[in-house]
Amino acid sequence: MPLDHIKSAPGQPPQAAADIVDTVQIMLARLRAGGAQVALEYARTLDGWEGSIAVPSASIAEAIDRVPQDLKDDIAWAHDNISRFAAAQRATAQDMEIELRPGLIAGQRQIPLSAAGCYVPGGRYTHIASALMSIATAREAGVADITACSPPNGAEGIPAPMLYAMHLAGATRVLCIGGVQGVAAMAFGLFGAPPADILVGPGNAFVAEAKRQLFGPIGIDMFAGPTDSLVLADDSADPETVAVDLIGQAEHGATSPVWLATTSRDLAESVLARIPRVIAALPEPNRSAAEAAWRDLGEIVLCNDREEMARFADDKAPEHLHVQALDLAWWRERLRAYGSLFLGAETTVAFGDKAAGPNHVLPTSGAARYTGGLSVHKFLKTVTWQQVDARALPDLARVSARISREERMEGHARSADIRLDKLAADRKIQVRAGG
Repeated sequence: MPLDHIKSAPGQPPQAAADIVDTVQIMLARLRAGGAQVALEYARTLDGWEGSIAVPSASIAEAIDRVPQDLKDDIAWAHDNISRFAAAQRATAQDMEIELRPGLIAGQRQIPLSAAGCYVPGGRYTHIASALMSIATAREAGVADITACSPPNGAEGIPAPMLYAMHLAGATRVLCIGGVQGVAAMAFGLFGAPPADILVGPGNAFVAEAKRQLFGPIGIDMFAGPTDSLVLADDSADPETVAVDLIGQAEHGATSPVWLATTSRDLAESVLARIPRVIAALPEPNRSAAEAAWRDLGEIVLCNDREEMARFADDKAPEHLHVQALDLAWWRERLRAYGSLFLGAETTVAFGDKAAGPNHVLPTSGAARYTGGLSVHKFLKTVTWQQVDARALPDLARVSARISREERMEGHARSADIRLDKLAADRKIQVRAGG
């Protein structure tokens, strides 16, 4: 039975346009060949930045002095939550070993990456929280060298509160450069930074495409698209709160879809009626962004029961999934596909975006079907090892040789045979010596 759409989305979230793909490809080729000089040219022409790319320590210290103490306290409070959650995650990633059979020992190690590049978006908004989410998480994972970069905000450069957040979170260095050139500076090791092993952090379509094209030799957190959010609500939910929460996420931008699934027609219609007023109360440019996102991509869906709501959520696999319904324990156990789950009307997505603790760099565009968000695990390599002695070698060599020959991989079989032959010869020598 088809779902009853109280409001449908006439548009679809855009995919990376061919001109963006081509532009990024050309820029990366120039940056790879020309290095820091080409990056500097892009910074001058695209961002209008005439200052130093590597932000001097003295400039960071001076900027920190200009941040009001109450704002410092708030940033430090959020940083404490984010760092403590990341540290708890790190504690779950353990080295281990097991003796699978007598003489056959295998194990794993958790090795932090050597260098990370953390992109912190700028422009319309000053993304203080994004600095904390990426840098602090890398630091708690044990990454030794962390480069943070962000585009300049006019002649000011990187805003002082963001510089404070980067410093507090543990950035090794800060680069005042954005866009494709900023991503390339971290990837290729420009302006005093080592080449990054991984690139993380949200950004615009050009940043996302640059990370996509660089992926392979360099790791990335995920392929990111526009942010999205889904609210699941029953008749216990407050329509004003739901409307405010939906539009609070829609202000991210015109390409950011927000959805409501509910079992209550009264709630659906009440939320729909309130949303124009909620949008109108926002300042610009937030108002225009939210208006376009809601008009083109917003949906309200009426479901028959909570199981149908849960199936709708699993199909959407949203970045943010907010449950405003009774029996939260049922929802926590039932839901299967989301970037981060927000349980209860008191737990707004904005808390997770800014200060609650779990990371806000999350899978978008349905990617939550197969991956989670940024965590300390992204900055760790889980590597395995194995060691064999004479007790395990006969059976292991015979089995490996037989499987290899069945696969027509004679070279593999012979590398097992030679060890079996040597073991047999050694044992004959030992028998003669003993006799």
